[in-house]
Amino acid sequence: MSRFAAPIAESIWDMKYRFKEADGTPIDQTVEDSWRRIARDLARVEKDPAVWEDKFYAALEDFKYLPAGRITAGAGTARNVTLFNCFVMGTVPDSMSGIFDMLKEAALTMQQGGGIGYDFSTIRPRGADVLGVAADASGPLSFMDVWDAMCRTIMSAGSRRGAMMATMRCDHPDIEAFITAKSDPARLRMFNMSVLITDAFMDAVKADGPWELKFGDRVYHTVEARDLWNKIMQSTYDYAEPGVIFIDRINKLNNLNYVETIAATNPCGEQPLPPYGACLLGSINLARLVKAPFEDAAALDEVELTELVATAVRMMDNVVDASRFPLPEQAAEAQAKRRIGLGVTGLADALLMLGLRYGSEEAAIQTEVWMKAIARASYLASVNIAKEKGAFPLFDAEKYLSGGLVSQLDDDVKAAIGEHGIRNALLTSIAPTGTISLYAGNVSSGIEPVFAYAYTRKVLQKDGSRTEEEVVDYAVQMWRDKFGDRELPEYFVNAQTLEPSAHVRMQAAAQKWIDSCISKTINCPEDISFEAFKDVYMQAWDTGCKGCTTYRPNDVTGSVLAVSESAETAPGEQPADHLADGGEVIYMSEPLERPQTLEGATYKLKWPDSEHAIYLTVNDVIINGHRRPFEVFINSKNMEHYAWTLALTRMISAVFRRGGDVSFVVEELKAVFDPRGGAWMEGKYIPSILAAIGGVIERHMIAIGFIEGEGMGLKSDPKAEVVAVGEAPRGKACPSCGQFDVQMVEGCMTCMSCGYSKCG
Repeated sequence: MSRFAAPIAESIWDMKYRFKEADGTPIDQTVEDSWRRIARDLARVEKDPAVWEDKFYAALEDFKYLPAGRITAGAGTARNVTLFNCFVMGTVPDSMSGIFDMLKEAALTMQQGGGIGYDFSTIRPRGADVLGVAADASGPLSFMDVWDAMCRTIMSAGSRRGAMMATMRCDHPDIEAFITAKSDPARLRMFNMSVLITDAFMDAVKADGPWELKFGDRVYHTVEARDLWNKIMQSTYDYAEPGVIFIDRINKLNNLNYVETIAATNPCGEQPLPPYGACLLGSINLARLVKAPFEDAAALDEVELTELVATAVRMMDNVVDASRFPLPEQAAEAQAKRRIGLGVTGLADALLMLGLRYGSEEAAIQTEVWMKAIARASYLASVNIAKEKGAFPLFDAEKYLSGGLVSQLDDDVKAAIGEHGIRNALLTSIAPTGTISLYAGNVSSGIEPVFAYAYTRKVLQKDGSRTEEEVVDYAVQMWRDKFGDRELPEYFVNAQTLEPSAHVRMQAAAQKWIDSCISKTINCPEDISFEAFKDVYMQAWDTGCKGCTTYRPNDVTGSVLAVSESAETAPGEQPADHLADGGEVIYMSEPLERPQTLEGATYKLKWPDSEHAIYLTVNDVIINGHRRPFEVFINSKNMEHYAWTLALTRMISAVFRRGGDVSFVVEELKAVFDPRGGAWMEGKYIPSILAAIGGVIERHMIAIGFIEGEGMGLKSDPKAEVVAVGEAPRGKACPSCGQFDVQMVEGCMTCMSCGYSKCG
């Protein structure tokens, strides 16, 4: 019998986590089958698998413990996939051969479904001498472009996602170019980017002192620290990137600072990792552990919490032995330290059930209490496993007990570690849980506030009919079940109504007892002043956070998710704060039907090396009042082009008919270069005829409002005109379902309609 609380939860399970045959035939008939599959696979490394299988199943049951998506989807399937979410790759050598060796490792890792993080600070700056070849270095950003192209290629070949993180030290000579790189909306789209901020830099910012930009022993420039800080802030204010990572604080508070130095994180930032380190993630669903919700006696059951944490730690430790790894170096690193990242989800819902307003001092205090309880239970559980199976290989009692979060633990916990060792070097992290939270009944995600309390989701069925379903936050549904239509209390707040300082307060409270990091997005209103925006980052620094990521609506990444007027409003909200019910969900498995007639435009493209012009026609279809490209025809009298233009016509049209965000077709075509050389057109260098075709399609998409931008300036045939129908879409469409219901959550773009998440 299905245990899903809402249709969207079952849809997420079926789409992302249900084990199926290659032809789509379900193997997991129910979600209980999925739980049993995971429990059995993680118990097989135990001496008594049957006993532990039942214990693991009990932890998974009713969505109390939520392993990360890769474990939920991959455990027990015997597929060649990694159960680890993301990796920080090896240190990039400052040599051409070494750089491309790293590129190969990145491709192999992403091919198995792992996101990657890299520190590009190790590559010499642009313009530096390259010994032996009488040339100047192109700099780290040029190689980041190569990584970006690799990631898009892997994704186009069917990879689940292409998440990457790029970091650069605040004293690298190319840091200013790094800071502003994503002001170009077409550049480095596959990367999240963060600046590694040192303690010395923050001291210089506060003192308004000078700051040296250097590589090796050479100082390339000296700038004013506050000016550089303001450039970081301005770029983040305008384009939502780069993020900020307080790297010295991370290394100082690292339990393993005696054997490793960290210079990068996974794509969402919750796991700072050494070279070849991997993030192994899972979450305790706090919303499921609250007893007597909304009553005076409401409380989280800490006995149940302790038992659940102990079981979760053992399951995650077993993943280290049960998982495959893309590279042997990653396996060796995981085995040597057995690092895990146990976190939480449903925090905001749990606080609501206790009558606490998210972001208040009381909520922060309660959060700190819960996080300390989880840390204590995690470390003691790991000690108990060490008694049975041994400590992690690099454990050194004296060094381990002297730093990091360990030094803050209660004396009895430290005594147990000193006597028996500990199985896992680091244990806690709070990761993005957007999709997993929807799967668990739409509980609030990670430690984020509730984004919206209810919204209507329109679904286009495979038979062409449409259904509507209301998606309700887990705590709100519990309130309705208990009190019917009674108005929600004033302490029900959401991400749109919170002050940024409330977000920082909650992040800082949780960070005190998290030995790794936290993935959290601090939502800022579009009209926040630049000075107030900068103050958010200074608050994060001053309150002990290890990093800071904000999201302010902007022209490049779009606005946060809008909300429909038909949805239930919480006190103090405006109807515009609720989820939009525009853009229908389009099933990717079934191509769109072609209407009898279509409107479009024909463009004339004259390539310098070709005697005859190419005529490119793009026809459109209207979905929910929005015009989108549906098919392409490419014609030319030059028969040399016939085969590949016909193939291109069929392939692009097939992609367009699948729906969703098909703008990636433009990116892929524009990235193609001809080794024989490109051509100058309309004052721009176009690297190939395929890139020129991509530019034409881009121009058409801009003209009909499907994407924003200026295009390549190529001219359409004067006999054909583009006629835009309906209003332009709001922001970016979800690449999976096509709806314009995409929001920034925990550093990841997440669709509230279908659960698609770029990273997490």
